Parts: sequence; structure tokens; C-alpha cells
Amino acid sequence: MELRDGISRRNFFKTAVAVGGATALSACLERSKADVPIGDGDVPERQHAWNDHLRRDEHGNVRVPYHHALLLFDYTGDGIDDDRPTVEEVFGSLERAYEWSHEGLLFTVGYSPYYFDRFDEPLGVELPEPEPLSSFENPELDKADAVVHLASDHASVVLEAEEALTGDREEANGVVVETDLTGVFEKAERRTGFVGEGLPAQHQNVEGVPEDEPVPDDSPLYMGFKSGFKENQATEDDVTLGEKAGAFADGATQHVSHLHLDLERWYDDQSRHERVSKMFCPAHADDGKVEGAGHNLGSSSGVDDCEDAEESARQHGTVGHTQKAKRAREDGRPPLLRRDFDSTDPGRFDTAAGEHAGVHFVSLQEEIDDFVRVREAMNADGIVDETDVSPQGENGILQYVMTRRRGNYLLPPRSLRALPRPSP
Repeated sequence: MELRDGISRRNFFKTAVAVGGATALSACLERSKADVPIGDGDVPERQHAWNDHLRRDEHGNVRVPYHHALLLFDYTGDGIDDDRPTVEEVFGSLERAYEWSHEGLLFTVGYSPYYFDRFDEPLGVELPEPEPLSSFENPELDKADAVVHLASDHASVVLEAEEALTGDREEANGVVVETDLTGVFEKAERRTGFVGEGLPAQHQNVEGVPEDEPVPDDSPLYMGFKSGFKENQATEDDVTLGEKAGAFADGATQHVSHLHLDLERWYDDQSRHERVSKMFCPAHADDGKVEGAGHNLGSSSGVDDCEDAEESARQHGTVGHTQKAKRAREDGRPPLLRRDFDSTDPGRFDTAAGEHAGVHFVSLQEEIDDFVRVREAMNADGIVDETDVSPQGENGILQYVMTRRRGNYLLPPRSLRALPRPSP
């Protein structure tokens, strides 16, 4: 892929992150005039404590950074304890280089169950291996040891931080980086993406999107509607591990999925009324509740205004995505904190395939079982069994989403993020 001066500013930066490497970073720095704040050492113990350092809209909804990278690594070092100081120095360098904010850099470091399998001691936290979560999916299961999630409003920051981690750059934001992860970690995979109003519409020339470019200009996501409503998200406290996790208290668990989208059928085969019905609920569509991408909904998707899911299925033959998510709540509270973003990554199932519209679904929760419970609610097995709703046909958005990969991770507290042992 070639970076060209003729493409739009936002398209340029998205393309730069997707391409990666020194050339993309150089082009990005040349074009960007961003004044990125230097880190001041004020970083929280919770790696996932981002919300107080992010933008919010007029309704109080948190807006995740525009640019993202997920870097999967395999451990290749000679000894966990010997390598730990090096790893901590690398991550500490990023915090010294960039302010902990959307204007600087936010990041997390997570470890998979396969990483912890090398130890004899019990982990003390439930961290199951990933698995298929419906009868109609067959994802590739991520088996890398670790994942680093980089996020910033500035594409140059994401690229520069990645280059610093992998030993391809000796400075980050003007701060000298003394060491890197080479010799300790080997990069297994690189995934990138974006989120924000206008970005999906500017990246429609990929597989999975109709040729007539239907993605609305005001939508922050490919499917045409906003998400991340404040009242539909768990709080950071909700997803934080408590005292029962021992030394890993103040951490969290993380699930990462790569989903391919079939936007051709979503836009070409469905009317606006049908899309609203399937994304939210039939009552929202009938009442004209959703304007445009749904920015008018304020801080909630209006799930409490939706009919009971089973009743909706019987009356309309359709059950909405939002309706199903409500069924997984406990005491009315959502269990997941989502930080997902759109992507044009091709996916590993067909290595010859080009860019494809998709989502990197990143969710934080106290236990992986919380994610599994929500995902099973999306299957709506009980509803499907008792009504005319087909397993995928009128069952929310399931028939437009294909799960390519799944991975589960533990995000330790910051003090244990560098090659933790099960009993630190």
C-alpha cells in the first residue's frame, strides 16, 4: 500500500497506521503538526483506567481514541525473572514519552492463558482458553503469549510507540528509549483500526461494503450507528478484579475478537427500518426513535424502551441486538466495558484476501465468564427455540458478523504488567 499526498487527512493517518513501519511513521510525522504532551509520571495502577483521560461528548459518553493497534507477542526470552526489568523499562519509557491521555498514549499489556501455562503455580484468576461461542462460528483461537493495545488520537503516536517497542526507533516523542522488547518478545501479529465520525465512511472501498458507499458520514462505526453509550457500558470499577484475585487485584480480564462484517447484505438487503429493528429493537424502528447514527439518543441506547425480547420476537419475528444485550445484565447493570474499533484488516483465513470491513471487538470485564454470558445472550437460543425467529436470519445482527478470531487475556495491575508470575 502506498501513502499518497492526494488522499484526505483522516484517510492518510488511518492508512499510515494500517501500513506501519518506519516509512509510514516518517510520512505521518511529516504531515502531522500535533504537539503531543510529554508524560509526567502520573499514571494509575489500573492499566485499564482510561475513562478519566478521554474525551466525552455533550451527553457524557466516553469517546475512545481515533487510532488503535493490537500487537500480539510470543515470549522468546531466556528467563522470566531475568527479562522482567527490561520489559518494565520499555513500558515505562512509553509513559515517560507520552502523557497518559487521548492526546498522548493509552495502552494496556495483557497475558493469555498460554503464557501462564508455562508455570506450575495456579493463577488464582479464572482465565479460560478461548473457544467458539455458538454453533455457527469457527474462529481461529489466538495463542500468542501477550497482547499490547495502543490507542491515541494521533496516528503518529501509535506508530512511533510501536516502533519503539520493537527496536526500530531510539526516541519516542523526543524521549530516549534505552531498550526494547527484541530478545524478549517476538511479534506474532499486528492488527490496526479506527473509530470516529466520518472515518468508516472514508474507508468504504474495501471488501464487505457495497459499491455505492452507503456508510453514513456521521457514523463512527461501519454498521451506521454509534455505540459506547454511557448507560450501556460497565464502569471501570465494575470490571476491576477485587481482593479475591490476590496480587492481581486492580487488574481486569480482556477479550479480543476479530469480526468480519457483511455490509453488502446489511445495507443492500435491509431497509433503514429493518436495520434499526435489528440493531436496537422493533419498537425503536416503529417509533422513529433513532435519528441518523443515533447521536440523538443521548447517554443510553434506550434499551428500557424496548419490548421484552421474547414478546418482540413473537409479535414482530425479529429480536434486536440491544434487546438481547439487556438479558445479560445483572441488577440492571451491563457487565462489559467495550473499547472496540473498526478495521480494514483482511483476516488470516484467506491470506490472499485484501482489506475487509471488520471490527476488533475489545471488551473488559471482571471475569471472562461475563463475556461468555453476554455472547450467549446474543445467540438468543431460548428465544429462537420458542418463536419464529431463525437462528441468524432475524436474530439481531448475527448474520452480518463473522467471528474470525478470539483471544482471552489477563490485564495485571500496572506494577505486575512486566512478565508476571501466577504467584508474584
